[in-house]
Amino acid sequence: MNYEDSVRSLLALGRELAAPQQARVQKFGLENISLLAADLGNPHRAIPCAHIAGTNGKGSTAAILESILRPAGLRTGLYTSPHLERINERIRLNGEPVSDEIFAAAWTRAHASIESLMASGRLAAHPTYFECVTAMAFVIFAEQRIDFAIYEVGLGGRLDSTNIVTPDVAIITTIDFDHENFLGHSIAEIAAEKAGIIKPGVAVVSSVTRPEARALIAQKCLEMRAQLREIDKEWRLEEMPSSEGFHRASATSKDSRAKLTIAPALPGRFQLRNALAAATAARVLSESGKFRIEDRDIERGIANVRWPGRLERLSENPTIYLDGAHNPSGARELLEFWQRDLAGRRIILIYGAMRDKAVDEIAGILFPHAHEVILTEPRQPRAISVPLLYEMTAHLASHRPTIIRDPFQALDHALELARENDAVFVTGSLYLVGDLRAHWRNRKLATPYAPEYR
Repeated sequence: MNYEDSVRSLLALGRELAAPQQARVQKFGLENISLLAADLGNPHRAIPCAHIAGTNGKGSTAAILESILRPAGLRTGLYTSPHLERINERIRLNGEPVSDEIFAAAWTRAHASIESLMASGRLAAHPTYFECVTAMAFVIFAEQRIDFAIYEVGLGGRLDSTNIVTPDVAIITTIDFDHENFLGHSIAEIAAEKAGIIKPGVAVVSSVTRPEARALIAQKCLEMRAQLREIDKEWRLEEMPSSEGFHRASATSKDSRAKLTIAPALPGRFQLRNALAAATAARVLSESGKFRIEDRDIERGIANVRWPGRLERLSENPTIYLDGAHNPSGARELLEFWQRDLAGRRIILIYGAMRDKAVDEIAGILFPHAHEVILTEPRQPRAISVPLLYEMTAHLASHRPTIIRDPFQALDHALELARENDAVFVTGSLYLVGDLRAHWRNRKLATPYAPEYR
């Protein structure tokens, strides 16, 4: 099966929770992925790994940890979701998306295994899109003989397809409200799902701040005899002056044996916590004696990390940012960035979201602080329609929002409105971010944009 056939075959399964009606009947559990992985020879057991769960920050933390391990001389695999532009982005080798050829070969192997399992009756139903891509990541990392893999949980943790791995270290980032229909309607319930990745005897790094979530994770670690490493207890942090949204800090370990300069190449103050979580995980790996990771590797990896679509500055003149703030916690982080790092600048906000998101709460956080709000639709079947989005959120904006269904036209309109020193933000959905990221690159290749400020 070639690459194009592979992608079509996978997309025919439907993306993660592609529609509300599909979500209601979709079966969550580890049976399918366990059977499939076993038939493939359990490739995930061949590679040491880290496993990362959380509401926000898990993708950034995964990217930072991967960026730390490469300067330490390790060949890395990184599995994350969703992708922004191409499905290959989900499976990375040494920081780069896998080639079309490697991707197609992995799907050909996984697909053959699925067909055999279904023909024999061992699989009652075809694995989901996410289960299939997870299996492909297992296969690719084993076949490419990498030294270390990093797996980001897709949804929750306890029943996520990635949760058949036994990691060398687990990381739990911030815990807040998101996917309540699947994970629970209280912080304790959501934390219990995230804590489902905790395995017996495996060290757990936590950057969780909510007291009820911290208590639950601590109890779970006690039950599993897993060492808990909370970053707020591990480090003393002294922040340094920030520049253009990029934050720096000096971090001293609790035993005073390590002093690191934490300077993430990702904007936003919240990235300091993600960097500390990754740094702590790297120290856990080093302390195990299996890996040699120096402090300079940690500093270099944090300083060189790249993670598109998360407060990514797409353009300087005009200033355009992309940020996949798709839940209230992410919206609060984005608002803090506006107030702390862009104080006094007018914000022109392009917003589009999925139907299963807390759009009223997110809009309540962001819309009052935007000079202009443009409502649009990501090019995805699960997107909330612009008329409905307007009906739900218009009263929350300081000025009447503009409705432009096509996201490319929405960006054009935002650029027409933008004056010098304004900042255009695209947010609400990573699908929208991916759409406009690709559009901007294609636009620049076609005809470089020359802004004319009013």
